Amino acid sequence: MLEVFLLSLIQGITEFLPISSSSHLIIVSEFIDFKNKSLAIDVSLHIGSFLAVVSYFYKEIFSFFKNKDFFFKIIISSIPVIVVGFFLAKLNLIDKLRTIEIIGWTTIIFAILLYISDKFKLEKNVEKNFTYKSAILIGFFQILSLIPGVSRSGITITAGRFLNFKRYDASKISFLLSIPTLAAVSIYGINNLLTADNFSFTNLNIISIIFSFIFSYLTIRFFLNYIKKSSLNLFVLYRLILGTALITISYL
Repeated sequence: MLEVFLLSLIQGITEFLPISSSSHLIIVSEFIDFKNKSLAIDVSLHIGSFLAVVSYFYKEIFSFFKNKDFFFKIIISSIPVIVVGFFLAKLNLIDKLRTIEIIGWTTIIFAILLYISDKFKLEKNVEKNFTYKSAILIGFFQILSLIPGVSRSGITITAGRFLNFKRYDASKISFLLSIPTLAAVSIYGINNLLTADNFSFTNLNIISIIFSFIFSYLTIRFFLNYIKKSSLNLFVLYRLILGTALITISYL
């Protein structure tokens, strides 16, 4: 139970903050031998995060039916990372990037990019300025998030800030783009579970979904309130400290 709680906490917090959920799960797994870590638990964690972001932005999701143009922009922006991610998973190439050294360097490099992007003008908002061009550009930036340590949320916010979106609006774009991505990850994982010989869905999976949902929902709420008043420097500093520590460990 404690392991599931910890994994849910990590997934819920890091999925939506610009600090990379995959890198934190890899780091923790390197130092802690999780007996309950499995594909079923991993899928459950992502389902919880998916349900959380859908619940938080349910008004925007319902408005998709009224504003089909915005809906297509979100889908178009999500296609590159979903397609590339699918092929990387099929070819088992992503596992070759899951090293502490790579995570350390990407954590630092993309912290610097996040810092630079946060100095751009605060002009554009989602309602008026989220064009097909900006959707496509942000979509291609998202591909980089497949590298552990980059952070899907972080690179999406970075791209949005480079395009002069306000911090809050860049973050909102990031959260809305997480909906199709998390849905795709959940569906892909569920399909793998159903085709596996040892498929099982236990109470631990249900608990994982619930905990992940709670932590994800609280994180989204906290971050959007925080970003209205503050810069991204806190997350930049955290990434620089973490990246430096990981590089030091990897070269010892």
